Amino acid sequence: MRAKGFMCGVLFVVLTGVSAPALAADNYVIDAMHSAVTFKISHMGLSWVHGRFNSFSGSFVVDANNPAASSFELNIKPESVDTGQAKRDEHLRLADFFNVKQFPTLSFKSTSVKTAENGLEVTGDLTLHGTTKPVTFTLQGGRKAEFPKGVQRTGYTTELSIKRSAFGMDKMLEALGDEVFIAISFQGIKK
Repeated sequence: MRAKGFMCGVLFVVLTGVSAPALAADNYVIDAMHSAVTFKISHMGLSWVHGRFNSFSGSFVVDANNPAASSFELNIKPESVDTGQAKRDEHLRLADFFNVKQFPTLSFKSTSVKTAENGLEVTGDLTLHGTTKPVTFTLQGGRKAEFPKGVQRTGYTTELSIKRSAFGMDKMLEALGDEVFIAISFQGIKK
């Protein structure tokens, strides 16, 4: 009797084309209140100067069933650079470094995403100081939570390094290191 019922169910699905719904990708907007974009750079090989960007936004799509359909986008306002020293921050905004009047946005847009150990390997285009270069990094995380009630969240972290001279930021290389270490931690709120 069970076999007959099962066969009827299969026949119904085949004839009507009805099947279990596919799981859709999840769309998120970055919650800047619970996220951070920070960096550090060597000063004369003696110590590290730490900084952050206070203004950024972004969105991402996570498709658990098809990671290649996932995507990540981040836009940063370099004018919001904050190293804790107002005079230094003003210099960083000028043409020697970020040149925020000519290049008001620093951005990243993914071009490919694939599964990696403990997360996702993301490759994309980083545009800084008017120059676009490919970068690859691993996002760790992806755990989900509900906070406050009814608001679905997920989050990721990554660390990467770039050579600032590769993006045309080549002033004062003897005093400031060329390699910039970047840490990004973000939460997304599901749309």
